[in-house]
Amino acid sequence: MKKKTASRFLVTAVLLAVPSVPAGTAAAATPDRYTGQQVVWGACPFPVATGAKPAECAVITVPRDWADPESGVDLSVSVSRVAATGERLGALLVNPGGPGGQGSSLAGALAGLEPSVNERYDFIGMDPRGTGHEGTADTGFACQVPVGRLPQGPLDARDRSAASIAEHRKTPRAIAEACQSDAVAPFVTTWQTAHDMDLIRMLLGDEKLNYLGYSYGTWLGAKYASLFPSHAGKVVLDSSVDFEGRLQAAFEAFPQIGQRQTDEVFVPWLARQFPGQLGASPAEVKQKIERLRGFYAGLGVAPDQFDALFVGNGNEIRWILVAAVLVAGAGELDGEPAQAPAALAGPLDTESTAVFGKRLAQLTGADVAAGLAAEPDYRKVSGTRYAVACGDQPTRTAAWYRRLSDRQGPLYPIFGWAYGLTEPCGFWSDRPRQTLAGLPPEVAGNVLVVQGEFDPQTGYEQARSAVRAAGVPLVSVDDAAFHGQYALGGNPCVDGMVNVFLVANSRPGSATCPGVPLPGEDRVFPVAGPVTGSHTATVSAAAGDPALRTAVRHSIGELNGGR
Repeated sequence: MKKKTASRFLVTAVLLAVPSVPAGTAAAATPDRYTGQQVVWGACPFPVATGAKPAECAVITVPRDWADPESGVDLSVSVSRVAATGERLGALLVNPGGPGGQGSSLAGALAGLEPSVNERYDFIGMDPRGTGHEGTADTGFACQVPVGRLPQGPLDARDRSAASIAEHRKTPRAIAEACQSDAVAPFVTTWQTAHDMDLIRMLLGDEKLNYLGYSYGTWLGAKYASLFPSHAGKVVLDSSVDFEGRLQAAFEAFPQIGQRQTDEVFVPWLARQFPGQLGASPAEVKQKIERLRGFYAGLGVAPDQFDALFVGNGNEIRWILVAAVLVAGAGELDGEPAQAPAALAGPLDTESTAVFGKRLAQLTGADVAAGLAAEPDYRKVSGTRYAVACGDQPTRTAAWYRRLSDRQGPLYPIFGWAYGLTEPCGFWSDRPRQTLAGLPPEVAGNVLVVQGEFDPQTGYEQARSAVRAAGVPLVSVDDAAFHGQYALGGNPCVDGMVNVFLVANSRPGSATCPGVPLPGEDRVFPVAGPVTGSHTATVSAAAGDPALRTAVRHSIGELNGGR
């Protein structure tokens, strides 16, 4: 098995003024050379995951600029299809989020997890413009960042000296300038991708396009419905941003929602699972984590890199990996061998071996440090991630983000100090070429939002704000700590509500589903939070391959895991 790169999981991301074009308006009708192209389905270039259904793939041609499709400059977009196995209701296009996530393989995975939906729908995957072609060497729009522009040495955002702040701001400035220097950057936006989606609808021969999106995919789906209300079918938005507000606000909330999940859910879980190694109470665990921050700093791990362990910590695999790092370090601090509860021993060994090359019992602080201390390679970063996040709407200034850091740091120390100093959108100078409108009333009746209570990547309050503004129902998942609920959480309540909406055309009203137990546990430990609705507790097993569910949730979560 190829060894994973630790910094992939643990990076603290730093993630032509023109007249605005009204939302939904293109400069000209779509030329026949796009709408008349033949879609040639064939074998997909990526492997089929265990439990997933095999898909067929094709590449379609799209104009680089939908506002000027006659310009003659084209892009290519990969799509996949898992055909309906029964009487077809239509196509269900799926998106994993990001921005910048490839979605071709997601169609087969979700079709395998939800066969009753695949009976009635073609599952359609898509690698959005700028993301390349999944399974090939083409990884998409990449920003070439000069190494000499990047900071040298370990960083600690708690250090508020002028020198520290200046070093932190080098990376986001360099990323923003490198990405904007690429000619494709202004055309890698949600507005453009939504037009690609409608071309896919036309090429499939459907009057309506149904949609399922996670994370940033909720923004994309809502904006497609806003731009093409007469062609939007059923729309499921899972782990939602505030699609009626600002996309950048979802990232600005990372310090708050990450701190909440850590303090209210993750740390208590650590205390229950590892009382002998990390502490028998949340207070003791927090003290041990602080000691481990210093311990790993002594081994060469940048404090910012250690803090990034807890940022966007939204899936089972990340929790297990972070626990392995903490337990291994605690063993050395206390002079005792690392131990694991029986229910977690297997997963801990699996992740420790995959990332650090050793089982947990053999893992040393030096092994962990060798993985965590590796600086992220910013020489070639995802341009799609920043072109969309910073280019969809007007951005705040770098000075505004610096003040945000000063405000959030004392309240949310895990990531509050660092975030405002490391946001490339603060240095983004290009203005959006199009505007994006809110969800129109005529499509609100076809939208359903699903949201976990303690999601550390898209906060519950963001989803709640969106549904209130748009007038659509919200399925809340009580005590849910992870990112991605439908088909991925093993929650029969959530899956049942969404499936009835898609297959039986019966949309639920706002409702609350119970959460499911956390890794290694057989019951839910309730936590007070923003979900207040009542529910009937149940932890019955959901259908589908548990390993596939975990893997897909992990891949979706890692698209934005460190922000």
